[in-house]
Amino acid sequence: MAPPASFILLLLLLWQTVISFGLVQEWLLPSPYKILLDGVEAWTKMGLALHTWQTFQEAVLGFLLAVATGLALALLVDFSPLLSRALYPLLVASQTIPIIAIAPILALALGYGIEPKLFVVALVCFFPIVINTADGLRSADPNWIALLRSMGASRWQIFTKVRFPNALPSFFSGLKVAITYSVIGAVIGEWVGGNVGLAFFMKRAHNAMEFGREFAGIVITSLLSIALFLLVAGLERLALPWYFVRRQDT
Repeated sequence: MAPPASFILLLLLLWQTVISFGLVQEWLLPSPYKILLDGVEAWTKMGLALHTWQTFQEAVLGFLLAVATGLALALLVDFSPLLSRALYPLLVASQTIPIIAIAPILALALGYGIEPKLFVVALVCFFPIVINTADGLRSADPNWIALLRSMGASRWQIFTKVRFPNALPSFFSGLKVAITYSVIGAVIGEWVGGNVGLAFFMKRAHNAMEFGREFAGIVITSLLSIALFLLVAGLERLALPWYFVRRQDT
């Protein structure tokens, strides 16, 4: 068994033992077994599957919006030094805004549908995509660029043949960071304004003091983030086989 799986199993066994011996009251901290039972019941009878699907949609759609925005901004920053100097402070400033504070304003402005959640997810996710992609574009081998210029290559040809392929590993690194943020962003958006989604389910369970169901929502949120991360990592391996071959050789 892999070390992380062994550690998690040991932690769960310790947790279950503490609850079983009454060291902590189960109504306050539910045992892993109770969380599992409550989670299965909520999934089959209380609409937890629907809430999970809603959060999944918000996370993925908001992430795709962040990818489009982040890639466009990275290209603008790369192609124009003037825009780079103008945009970088704004990009950094956007990450200093407390998302939990701005989410209610977005809900009031855009309504309580899916739109404000997508905006929150995109705001949370786009920054690592911009920064990693822009850094990747700038890290292209100058010798290759000089060689292509000596052969009369245009700026577009240099971009498509050298700079953009070179930036793809950095781009995917940004995607892997961003996709883990996407579920968090969706949950924040739901928490402050929504009547469906994992955050709504967890908030309702908390208010009813159904902590087993609340923990089940937390577990599903984490599993959803892990699944999306693995999906992006798998796409990276499919899109960049040459990169992983080169890493193995080194």
